[in-house]
Amino acid sequence: MKKSRLLFRYLCLLVVIFGFYISFMTWRFESVQLQLPPLATTEISQAAIDHFAEAIRIKTISPENPDAFDSLPFVQFNQFLKSTYPLADSLLEKKHINHFSHLYKWEGTDTRLKPVILMAHLDVVPVSTEDLIDWKYPPFKGSIVNDTLWGRGTIDNKIGVIGLMEAVDALLKNDYQPKRTLYLSFGHDEEIGGLKGAKKIVDYLKKENIVAEFVLDEGGTISQGIIPGIEKNVALIGIAEKGYVSLELSIKKEGGHSSMPEKETAIDLLAAAIVKIKSNPFPARIADPIEGFIKSLGPEMGLMNRIIFANQGIFSSLITGVYEKTAAGNALVRTTISPTLFNSGIKDNILPQTAKATVNFRILPGESSSSVMERVKHLIDDPRIDIRKGRMQSEPSKVSSTQSSGYKNIHKAIAQSFPETLVAPYLVVGGTDAKHFESISTDIYRFSPMVINKGNIKSFHGLNERISIQDIENGIRFYQQLIQNSTEN
Repeated sequence: MKKSRLLFRYLCLLVVIFGFYISFMTWRFESVQLQLPPLATTEISQAAIDHFAEAIRIKTISPENPDAFDSLPFVQFNQFLKSTYPLADSLLEKKHINHFSHLYKWEGTDTRLKPVILMAHLDVVPVSTEDLIDWKYPPFKGSIVNDTLWGRGTIDNKIGVIGLMEAVDALLKNDYQPKRTLYLSFGHDEEIGGLKGAKKIVDYLKKENIVAEFVLDEGGTISQGIIPGIEKNVALIGIAEKGYVSLELSIKKEGGHSSMPEKETAIDLLAAAIVKIKSNPFPARIADPIEGFIKSLGPEMGLMNRIIFANQGIFSSLITGVYEKTAAGNALVRTTISPTLFNSGIKDNILPQTAKATVNFRILPGESSSSVMERVKHLIDDPRIDIRKGRMQSEPSKVSSTQSSGYKNIHKAIAQSFPETLVAPYLVVGGTDAKHFESISTDIYRFSPMVINKGNIKSFHGLNERISIQDIENGIRFYQQLIQNSTEN
């Protein structure tokens, strides 16, 4: 009886200690958001909006097949930049890289300071002919309807190109002189890997011995009504991006007539292999970028969520379990598996001799394309199936610091330009040109100053891509403020 009472007392004591620990961790889970007065709103001219519309009308398409590349629109875009922004063209040092990518250098007064590189890409993905009927306005007409600009490239990623050029143009007109050197980098083939654009720009900068203070590319956005438990808008700064690899699976097996099938056909074996891969997902875990996301947004949530996020080490499985329930959340906590191609057969009554499939993986930081390959080989465990890596691949990026001057300047510019907007680090699940810049900077960030919500999120690479006029104006203001924040010291 005495032992039972003693055990009960110990259990009560443990409960009290556990409760105290939970409460203490929640109490010290304080906000990391900057509290800054908003800046006076500067007027953005109608000409800036018209310039953006004109940029959309130039069909700078990067096709999947390199042989289908049409250089004429890229030549037109070269001329567009030259004629639309004569101050930048004449006052800044400008280089064409591989004919169609652009690098502007605005030299600062103190060349001892490491430069800042601000990036965007001017190419866009194609529009399917079959989809044209479903566009409200033609994708390359640059239609301005009420408060919205419609067209391919509005959010991916000519908002970056035009936003930066308009911001620089405004600063030049006001005789602004940066203390720190600024580079503007515009690649022309980001949508197909950036090997001829961004990578060649980096090759040039390395030859010039350039080491950047920080780099900013596209990636995160201002999320509106998408993050559970948060009512305010949230600016997501990508501090890392997932890797990319597609594995090509193939098998060759004797075919024949469909009336006398063998127990296993080529299609059976390959389909079974894909089922094995899909049935065994990569383990979910909280990678460093998501840990930063939790620490930044947790204090802004209601009490229950705040308790859970403040005690992440205890409730990590609960947190990942919540994320796993949605496609967007699941992509943040694990390497994802997406079968995208399956080819086999030529006629309905012939058993094909070959079957081929492609499975795409987006790789979480901490894993690699090689570890993905090994896992898939182990799961399939069938020597008859050949497994090879596809042409395009990239490893997960390094994770950039949230304590650097670059991150702090981006955070500050967001707080100044978008009052009441929360800021958090983030993991970018897609690929960007930023991955090529890791050799010249340790601090690489990904953020585009535009609002993404449930109404327009599917227009990325999809139908009816569009951006509000307000987002265009705010984007120009943000870039202007970021340049000033980053080049004055």
